[in-house]
Amino acid sequence: MKPVRVVVAGIHGHGRNHVENVRRLAATGRAELAGVCDTRPAPDLGVPWSADLSSLITETGAEAAVIATPIHTHAPLAVAALRAGAHVLLEKPPTPSVREFEQITAAVAETGLACQVGFQSLGSAAVPAAAGLLGEPIRAIGVAGAWTRPFSYYTRAPWAGRRRLDGVDVMDGALTNPFAHAVATALAVAGADAVSSVEGIELELYRANAISSDDTSSARLRLADGTVIAITVSLCAERRTEPYLHLHGDTRSALLFYTLDEVEVDGVRTGFDRSDLLANLLAHIREGEELLVPLERTGGFTRLLDEIRRAPDPLRVEGSRTEPSRLVLPGVEALAVRAAAELRTLSELGFPGVLGARTTAPATPAEPAEPAVPTRPASAEPATPAVSATPVTWPESLLRAGSREVATYVRRGDLRPTDAPRPHLHPVRTLGGTLVTETQPADHVHHFGASVAISDVNGVNFWGGSTYVPGTGPVVLPNHGRQRRRLLRPVDGGFAERLDWVGPDGTVLAAEERTLVARTVPGAWALDVAFTLHNRTGEPLSIQSSACKGRAGAGYGGFFWRAPKDSPGLDAFTADASGERAVHGSLSPWLALTCDDWSLLFVQTLGLDPWFVRVAEYPGVGPALAWEEPLGVPDRLDRAITVVVADGRLTAERAHDLAGAVPPPAPRDPQGPRGSSVA
Repeated sequence: MKPVRVVVAGIHGHGRNHVENVRRLAATGRAELAGVCDTRPAPDLGVPWSADLSSLITETGAEAAVIATPIHTHAPLAVAALRAGAHVLLEKPPTPSVREFEQITAAVAETGLACQVGFQSLGSAAVPAAAGLLGEPIRAIGVAGAWTRPFSYYTRAPWAGRRRLDGVDVMDGALTNPFAHAVATALAVAGADAVSSVEGIELELYRANAISSDDTSSARLRLADGTVIAITVSLCAERRTEPYLHLHGDTRSALLFYTLDEVEVDGVRTGFDRSDLLANLLAHIREGEELLVPLERTGGFTRLLDEIRRAPDPLRVEGSRTEPSRLVLPGVEALAVRAAAELRTLSELGFPGVLGARTTAPATPAEPAEPAVPTRPASAEPATPAVSATPVTWPESLLRAGSREVATYVRRGDLRPTDAPRPHLHPVRTLGGTLVTETQPADHVHHFGASVAISDVNGVNFWGGSTYVPGTGPVVLPNHGRQRRRLLRPVDGGFAERLDWVGPDGTVLAAEERTLVARTVPGAWALDVAFTLHNRTGEPLSIQSSACKGRAGAGYGGFFWRAPKDSPGLDAFTADASGERAVHGSLSPWLALTCDDWSLLFVQTLGLDPWFVRVAEYPGVGPALAWEEPLGVPDRLDRAITVVVADGRLTAERAHDLAGAVPPPAPRDPQGPRGSSVA
């Protein structure tokens, strides 16, 4: 297939990701970066630059244009690109008004070219699969979203956090930009594609920050078929959580995590594939493949955005907590969860007066309060709230040792490709509550609590960050993989998981089975982790570390634990040696990483690999699968480790006793001995 020539408009913000995506597709022969367009001079990318998109398309012969510019420029640029002869991938949201939406619609009809809208979540197979997993019709949808944003988020561009700029509609609010995917996904699940699909809208727009747009909001929509969609989101949460759709059936409910492509029913999460929207557009151009998110599919979203545009300005919220870099509305996450479960708005839950209060699920429906911001159109009838039986807690994968919550198993949807996205444990705490993991520290932003990560699997970086190139040194390459979840189900004491290890081109290199179980031990608790990698390439997998390529001592790769850097009195020891230099590379079956506040005792229960240890530079420990020589995996690789998490500093005698009491893992595969194919 001849590569499609693509230009990218808007390259100084999110557009940089589009440039990289075009280059990724170029490596597969499907695309060619023909030029870039921006009002500011572009970095030297080896292609033409212009501030005029129409001229750039004409001069380069581009067949497709990616538009990643501010919202208020979408309509004129999309129309110009279409009339210049280019198909369009238009970043979300498509336009700030129905009128401008109709302008692009007319240009699509006039030119016969395609306009795909960049709601990436609608490229997920989880969206059409959700109703089937629920097993009954969806009668209502709740949306809960709680993120945190620093003050700098609202100064990143002149239009950031504004409803209007120089008299032009910008509409950069929580509902219309950062949580636009949540809204669009809910409408897609409900089949509300057209502008006319939305019959009634209730709005409550709030702001805690010194901006003109909303940073905390509720919207309740009644669709033409009677379906209710209740959306509550905030950018003032105490911590970032994965937003989700709460799908209400007649007798059951399901959770759709649109950033993760996962659906949870009865505690079991199922993962799905996601199609890249630019790749889909290119296939549409060359092969006639059906578009995943054509412009007309986003009409319902534009109807809501247009209502927000015409609504009164957001109400200022008192009761926020000012921190050095951000504002926080204490407890707003729990309110978002309740709103999604009960299909209510923030004001009906007592917002903002209940901020900071501990909220629990009511035994019976509470009487709705009068809306604090009466911006519902007079023609829209209020939706009927419905109370869900689902517990009103944020849906996270928690590990418990006995009755104590000790760890959260996380898969984040906001990570960059260079992070090598993967599930990980964070935060992990001692029984006394002391934090013993660190995520994305400044020294290594690709470290994520406790995880399974390998720096090189057949040339693909599943560790994150740079790749060591012999003769050159560390280089950031476009070779990062990701771990894609297939299934997560609860087991006694923890979780069993199935994952695919996917390369940057979508190739599955390995399939993994993983278990994580927490249990109590005398005076502490223990985490049992076991994983099996199954080769899916048809030829032996080659696992390497940077040390295999000549970087002395850098044998990392496998299970790895990143601990907090500011821990006092850090030390490491084994049964035979003490200190970082002595234990690094040793083959002891156990190793302790200790400080004044906590101790971690690592015991290899299946396989015996050299220990990779850091103490002085940063605290991190893990058995190294490929210490100095590449490890070939013809069929499968099996490893297991137990980590004892204790308060205070373990003595050598206590560590020895705890290590001796750790049992080996029970066999998981009845078809053969674990580790049989790996030397």
